[in-house]
Amino acid sequence: MMIYKRSSALFAEAQEVIPGGVNSPVRAFKAVGGDPIFVKEAKGAYLFDEDGNKLIDYINSWGPMILGHAYQPVVDAVIERTKKGTSFGTPTELETQIAKLAVKMVPGIDKIRFVNSGTEACMSAVRLARGFTGRDKIIKFAGCYHGHSDSFLIQAGSGAVTFGSPNSPGVTQGTAKDTLLAEYNNLDQVREIFEANEDEIATVILEPIAGNMGCIPPAEGFLEGLKALCEAHGALLIFDEVMTGFRLAAGGAQELTGVQADIVTFGKVIGGGLPVGAFAARNEIMNHLAPLGPVYQAGTLSGNPLAMAAGLAMLEALDRDREIFKRLEEKTEYLHKGIAQVLIENKITHTINRVGSMISVHFAEEAVTDFASASAGANDTFKKFFHGLLAEGVYIAPSAYETWFITDALTYEDLDATIAAVAKIAPTL
Repeated sequence: MMIYKRSSALFAEAQEVIPGGVNSPVRAFKAVGGDPIFVKEAKGAYLFDEDGNKLIDYINSWGPMILGHAYQPVVDAVIERTKKGTSFGTPTELETQIAKLAVKMVPGIDKIRFVNSGTEACMSAVRLARGFTGRDKIIKFAGCYHGHSDSFLIQAGSGAVTFGSPNSPGVTQGTAKDTLLAEYNNLDQVREIFEANEDEIATVILEPIAGNMGCIPPAEGFLEGLKALCEAHGALLIFDEVMTGFRLAAGGAQELTGVQADIVTFGKVIGGGLPVGAFAARNEIMNHLAPLGPVYQAGTLSGNPLAMAAGLAMLEALDRDREIFKRLEEKTEYLHKGIAQVLIENKITHTINRVGSMISVHFAEEAVTDFASASAGANDTFKKFFHGLLAEGVYIAPSAYETWFITDALTYEDLDATIAAVAKIAPTL
């Protein structure tokens, strides 16, 4: 039996001075109920909370801990850099070193610009696309999350070609009108939007493998079709690889799918656990950025030496050991088969999506292919599933709309323990 007295007390204390007690909303457990756990430390595949509980971790800081928590080369790199100063606001050789490595690993990019978060990377990529094309409108997909920049906090209107409407107070109608919504995996709808907004669309942005409505792979021909539509209409295709970059393959989703975007955004893994984002493209596009071109983007902490040191250590490890991606996929497949078998034996309606080291369990009858089908799942069942696993020492995302992330630090014993935990709680679902 897990005890969370200290976590609950810390949450109550946090709510006095932090809105909702958290600095990112999903952490508050609103979607699943109860109080969040407060983590004291982590190592390898495990979290250790303030009450002394040990948890098998399937969030992994929402993706970056691909080699496990407190991965020693990253820890060593950060410690050594810290001794030399934490921030300069000037160029460092580290930035060039990690840039060269990223450009080598990822197909179709010539230059990369480092920023401080995935949100900043996606915001900057859209600004660059608008500056390059001279157009204002963007197409995004319901259920794809690109950070909390105003342009992205838009929900669908009443039809395929209607304007978006703000999804959060503080986002203006003026901003919303330039964001057009489409359904993920619905290529015909995107085609209609292009035809209704001829010569006005600067870019299409999406997660090439979605992770923010659970893990949802692109339908066959979907990414290829988007690429063709963008080329035909003079728009740029942006792949948000904040989750998938350097996780699904050394070259990310582009390498995995064989589809090349015009601009790619990164985060998570590229920072080795520190706050980092990046966006990259071919020279023709990136040379529009200041100081070479007119599109402005800046940041005092961009290229921060601690973040660059952590990211370089992480990418070097992945570049040396390309077999990691195969190992991760095999572990994820093993987990998938084990959980599916348990749920089938207990006659629990479900569908499981998996791509590489990303996986999600949906308590839905139909295939989950977009936000609408992800929303059709039995979320009450998910709440019981979440809290049941937590009580058994397994920590998954506290939302039915989030992918799980597999880390190389997970052993098959950990996976078996997770499957056993599912088996124990399945009769209660």
